[in-house]
Amino acid sequence: MSEALLKDVQNMLNEEKFTRATLSNYSIDRFKELDLVLERARALRAYADMKNICDEHLSHSKNSIMAVYFSGMIALSQQMIDDAALVSLVGIFVDNHKWNIVKYLCERILEYGESKFALRTLGECYKNDGEEEKLFDVWKRLVKIDTEESDITKLLAERAEKQSDLDEAVDYFKKALHRCINKQLFTNVREIWLKLIDYNPEEIDFFLSVQNKVAKNISPDKAALLLNDVYNSCKKRGDINTSITILKLILNYDERDNFARKAITECFRLKYAHHSQLEEYIRVSNLTQNWRHVHEAIQDFEKHIAFDKGNFVFHRTWGVGRIAKVEGDDIVIDFAKKRAHGMSLKMAVDALQTLDKSHIWVLKATMSREGLYEKVKTDIDWTLKTIIKSFDNLCDIKRIKSELVPSVLSPGEWTTWNAKAHTILKNEPSFGVSPDNINVYTVREHSLSKEEKLYAEFKAEKKFFARLSLVREFAREIKNIEPDSEYFSEMTSFFAGYLKPSMPVNEFAVTSYLLLKELASSHTFLSPLLQLNFTGLFERIDSLPSLFQRLKDEKTKKDFLSQIKLFIPQWQDIYITLFPYALLESIIEDLKETGCTDKIVSMIRNCFENYRDNREAVVWFYRNYKEDPLFIEADLSDEKIIITLIHLLELTYREIDNNRDTTANKKINRQVYAILFKENLLDDYIAGANRDAIVRIFTLAEDVKDLDPADKLKLKNRILDKYPDFKFLGAVEKDTVTRTLVVTAAKYDEKQKQLERIMTEDIPANSKEIAFALSLGDLRENAEYKAAKEKQEILNSTVAKLKNEIERAQLFDPAAVNASRVSFGTVVTLYNEANNADEAYTILGPWESDPDNKVISYLSPFGNSLMNKRIGEKFSFAINDEKVTYTVKGITAAKW
Repeated sequence: MSEALLKDVQNMLNEEKFTRATLSNYSIDRFKELDLVLERARALRAYADMKNICDEHLSHSKNSIMAVYFSGMIALSQQMIDDAALVSLVGIFVDNHKWNIVKYLCERILEYGESKFALRTLGECYKNDGEEEKLFDVWKRLVKIDTEESDITKLLAERAEKQSDLDEAVDYFKKALHRCINKQLFTNVREIWLKLIDYNPEEIDFFLSVQNKVAKNISPDKAALLLNDVYNSCKKRGDINTSITILKLILNYDERDNFARKAITECFRLKYAHHSQLEEYIRVSNLTQNWRHVHEAIQDFEKHIAFDKGNFVFHRTWGVGRIAKVEGDDIVIDFAKKRAHGMSLKMAVDALQTLDKSHIWVLKATMSREGLYEKVKTDIDWTLKTIIKSFDNLCDIKRIKSELVPSVLSPGEWTTWNAKAHTILKNEPSFGVSPDNINVYTVREHSLSKEEKLYAEFKAEKKFFARLSLVREFAREIKNIEPDSEYFSEMTSFFAGYLKPSMPVNEFAVTSYLLLKELASSHTFLSPLLQLNFTGLFERIDSLPSLFQRLKDEKTKKDFLSQIKLFIPQWQDIYITLFPYALLESIIEDLKETGCTDKIVSMIRNCFENYRDNREAVVWFYRNYKEDPLFIEADLSDEKIIITLIHLLELTYREIDNNRDTTANKKINRQVYAILFKENLLDDYIAGANRDAIVRIFTLAEDVKDLDPADKLKLKNRILDKYPDFKFLGAVEKDTVTRTLVVTAAKYDEKQKQLERIMTEDIPANSKEIAFALSLGDLRENAEYKAAKEKQEILNSTVAKLKNEIERAQLFDPAAVNASRVSFGTVVTLYNEANNADEAYTILGPWESDPDNKVISYLSPFGNSLMNKRIGEKFSFAINDEKVTYTVKGITAAKW
């Protein structure tokens, strides 16, 4: 079928050549006939061969309209970047004023995606035909993809303005403004700027952002000129606070701007019109004197103006106070513990911190504890804003916690409160983050859009993979992202920077490529950022396993594997290499589908043989694949599997001690320990193994020096259950403190309650004692302070000890008591040959130990020597340098 089509195409091309077909032979109907041929070629999957025929024909017949059209449309359908052929073809018909054909060709090009050339040319057609509505519709599409086009964007804004569609007008004016700034067209910038001030005078954040861009792209003096326009608007509206902010920015650009200096002085006079010392503070700060540096004068004035009757201050020793009186250079302050304290104004400015009446310290001092507690508990939004604003509008969670715990909330209440606070900080538009630190929060005067909030978080975040998550969230949450979105453009440009030819192909480059490819599938305007293909990128990777391990994002790992399968011919071998690092079942399934079962079996064997390098894969195969026919085909004996796991246990213990990859080794260690001891793999194996195999397994386990002695004892007991006469050559029980602490349920609950009481009652009470002692001043002779600090050390030590023991605790199951030999939870009766008397002891743990009542710990020297003894056994034990011989007369389960 395709051969016949290709022959027809060759004949058509030859006919065009021999008949010398000209432009006059082409009409829209003729191009529609050619489109039917293209459709047949697509259905027969003959595009590649058909394009080769056309390209070969063009090599000796450059003016073949048919060949150019066929080749160009096929290239377009395959999303090839080079569209020069079609551009040239359209240009021929434009030059000959064949407008209907030009329209048809442009519309055909646009069927495969937006094109600047096609849209611009189609617009010219509609303009020539006087089709205004169609013209503006095409222009709207054009400015979406041509982010440099400013004139048409401005025309669209003016048209919307005439139609009284102010929202659309403002939107286009903003786009035109940014594009004119990029082109450094200040006259146009100023014209649009004034319009936007008229339409949206209160959108201060936008104006501040734009003026900053003008300062960088054009000049600081032009930015100052624009800010003067904003200041005049704010002054006219009576917005004094914003006026002061704008004037400070103007003075940052030119500190000698006398107009701005006079204007800010007048704004201060309006803002503090009712202040009793206003003129005096203007005078002493030399705010109106041009000889003094303007920013120093402003800072000095703002320090002084905070001191007025009724305002609050803070002293590091006396705490919060309220100004009772200001007379000349003297000031009187009422502190809680130092009333009517007088000092000079100069000293007050240097020694005191002024506080707003809404400062959290003021609220703590003036509100009732119950009232503040209720407000904090029920209004988290208010609490967050109050605390953040209290500290220069920059505050992290740690600081917020220190202000609330334990003075307002208990540690337990904080946990719930904090979870709700995090949700509010993340989602509420009135909260932002510091540009320098994503963990520091700020309160915005004007609410942020979701777009602005995510962009601010992206700018503040310094970690690559955290930024990756944010740009994905941006693409997911923000609908209809425009190509000239400065936020999205800057975010994607960050990742595009890793794809420059001079950059190494590391985890950042691979992740950036996969991200941009993912985003370009739904935002086609990003395609130009992908100037290289995956095969070229892959060939430049130095160490594939090492790079794969450094890919921290799971989605990126899966996308990377998917691209390997699509574009790398030897992908099966690469999958085998990467599996121990990926541990994805999908890899196994893909390999199975292509019949690579032998490779899978070989990989399983290799992982167990080279367990040091494939430790996670060993655990994965045992946990997820041990019942699979391919795992069974690997022919790994139970003994081989257990020996490998014991080796892994010993290896991870050793590397944990040496602080090597501690987190990963602890994870593997926990998994292997659980398989061997908690899931009873060792017990089940011992039940069916012969003596020689048991000797080999126990010898390996005994040599794992960090394995809890209690686990070794249990293993011995299990062996003795099967072989009572089994001899443990060289095995000696150790009387060291075990990693695991066996405890009874009653004692476990008791210790938990003790820890909770200390954390929720004793420590908060101690913190209050320390705070009170600090308020008394002079720590050198402060007995209350020393006593409180000593108590704090005792409490901290007790908490640390309890936490450690509770973490190590393993609850004892009374139903598991084995009375065939001495073990935890048994009562042993001994015959003491020295005094010819019986003695009975209950064997429990260190928490339950009570020697006076014959309850001894299994970890004590005497308790440890008793462990595992059977009725009739004799043993000796040294007490106070005297050797005593005992005989075990009876063993029973302790009563609970």
